[in-house]
Amino acid sequence: MDIRQEWNEQNNTWNIFLTGEIDIYNAPELKTSLLDLIKQKKGNIQIDCADLKYIDSTGLGVLISALRQVKDYDGSITIKHLKPYIYKIFNITGLDKVFTIEVQE
Repeated sequence: MDIRQEWNEQNNTWNIFLTGEIDIYNAPELKTSLLDLIKQKKGNIQIDCADLKYIDSTGLGVLISALRQVKDYDGSITIKHLKPYIYKIFNITGLDKVFTIEVQE
């Protein structure tokens, strides 16, 4: 897994780009990164998953944890560019109703 982030001052948003696989072994690293960003600057989060190949339940738990933190200051998390098989996981678990998901047309 690789995480790249950038702060967009114009719209008060963290743009996060995830690459590879998020699983039980590296999910704690993602959680630490997301929570550190939220501590640095309280803004919305956009997660680009164009290069995300896999996410397990541990990774989903990390995203939910981050969402709770962001909701504390009325922020939002938008997830973009999910591959269809990963979107299916969000759909089956009902997380497509919890997160704002921008679907590629």
